[in-house]
Amino acid sequence: MNSQQAITSMAPTPDDLRWAAVQARDPAADDKFVYAVRTTGIYCRPSSSARRPKRENVEFFDTAEAAEAAGYRASRRASADRTAAAAQRAAWVAQVCRSIDSAEVQPSLEALAEQAGMSTFHFHRVFKAETGLTPKAYTGASRARRLREELAEPGTITNAIYGAGFNSNSRFYEASAGMRARDYRDGGQNAEIRFAVGQCSLGAILVAQSQRGICAILLGDDPDLLVRDLQDLFGKARLIGGDAGFEQLVAQVVGFIEAPAVGLNLPLDVRGTAFQERVWQALREIPVGATVSYAQVAERIGAPKAVRAVAQACGANHIAVAIPCHRVVRRDGDISGYRWGVDRKRALLKREA
Repeated sequence: MNSQQAITSMAPTPDDLRWAAVQARDPAADDKFVYAVRTTGIYCRPSSSARRPKRENVEFFDTAEAAEAAGYRASRRASADRTAAAAQRAAWVAQVCRSIDSAEVQPSLEALAEQAGMSTFHFHRVFKAETGLTPKAYTGASRARRLREELAEPGTITNAIYGAGFNSNSRFYEASAGMRARDYRDGGQNAEIRFAVGQCSLGAILVAQSQRGICAILLGDDPDLLVRDLQDLFGKARLIGGDAGFEQLVAQVVGFIEAPAVGLNLPLDVRGTAFQERVWQALREIPVGATVSYAQVAERIGAPKAVRAVAQACGANHIAVAIPCHRVVRRDGDISGYRWGVDRKRALLKREA
């Protein structure tokens, strides 16, 4: 055997690497393969707490479906393992969120994944599943919150920008869609928001759009009151009545209310705390015709004890129907409060069902 053949024979095979992951009970490998035990007829994930089998009794499959097609059944420990793994993932993500919130410089995706002990692909998927936001979106919301806090304190605007984690003025301008930092401090004083009021089967409707997208969809009985509500939301912005072209956008929103199945594909200008944005993203993932409880939303964003905070985030939503807080009900299925009236919530749910 020559030296090249010797080196080749010593190199680990893919199954050798998989067996090493099983021995280490590596959770990062859970989305890559499962292993099956010939003597018991069961299959497990690499991180399973089941007793390790002998190597000669093990074969590997890329997916659980492939293992089942070969005649294997899932381990009875799978449910307990999933619960433990879910708790571990939630703890990892919570730790990463704390790191993002306290970081002076925005950490890279690679650095965050390394901190969690995952590949970048796996970390990105787990983080979004746990929080409802991508790492980049969570970082943006966190920096926006810190900027609001910094701008509320005495000092120069430049210091506030750097204190919030933007490493240059241009990075802030990019993140704020061109709004100057001084205008940001002044509540969007020089920002332009176009709006129009129309009518739908639920009463009056107001649709408003900033440079970034739809920033408000308000429902009510009195059109003038809706305009005053918009002024309260964006008190220092320049409000501009929409032209005929903009009214077509209002018609699109009205069409979605009347026939939810058509969908609503419009860019949204969603700005809230990191927690609120996690809740609002989870709401947007609820299918038309379905409802979930506040507790279920809390579980989906990885904060099962934050049921009351989820309800408050739903109440803080000012983009009706596009962020469908009307699809959240009490645990017993009863229709609870709604910012635009319980009757409208009931009508929306009936129409979607």
